[in-house]
Amino acid sequence: MSFPLVAPMFPAGREPLPPGMTEEDRAQLLEAKKYQGWMTMGMESCAAKTVIAGVGGLGIGAFFSLMSSSFAYEDPLLRQSTQAGLNNTQKAREIFKEMGRGMWKSGKGFGKVGALFAGIECVIEGYRAKNDMVNPIAAGFVAGGVLARNSGPKAALGGGLAFAAFSAAIDLFLRREPSE
Repeated sequence: MSFPLVAPMFPAGREPLPPGMTEEDRAQLLEAKKYQGWMTMGMESCAAKTVIAGVGGLGIGAFFSLMSSSFAYEDPLLRQSTQAGLNNTQKAREIFKEMGRGMWKSGKGFGKVGALFAGIECVIEGYRAKNDMVNPIAAGFVAGGVLARNSGPKAALGGGLAFAAFSAAIDLFLRREPSE
């Protein structure tokens, strides 16, 4: 018996299949939906967002440091005096160690900022239950204040305002309407 203007109801696991799929494909489709549900649940988690932002920041910071170290101009005479008595292999090893230390230091800084901002924004968004411009601005203010807390209250306020303004500018750019 069918009722007009009423959505059809199917028992769980017996929904109609997409076009081109057979009954043999149903188990594979249900397993894919299960994994998709797990991925969705993970991406809605504040912990997952924080870890992803931290790891992404670590990678970007390391990459920026690598690029900037390749453009670094140093005084060849100064390098000769500090590395006197080393053969070319030892000099290259020292240069690569120095680059690695710089990449780690810069990557940690970017990762800390990314994880801090993403975590705070996610918590604010979850608390407010809205996804609007207030979340990144508030998260930027809190993150900037936390990052500048050791320099005193004026610096924390200034850091919060600067980070909030930067977050607002980035979010306005990302949320703009595409030109057609």
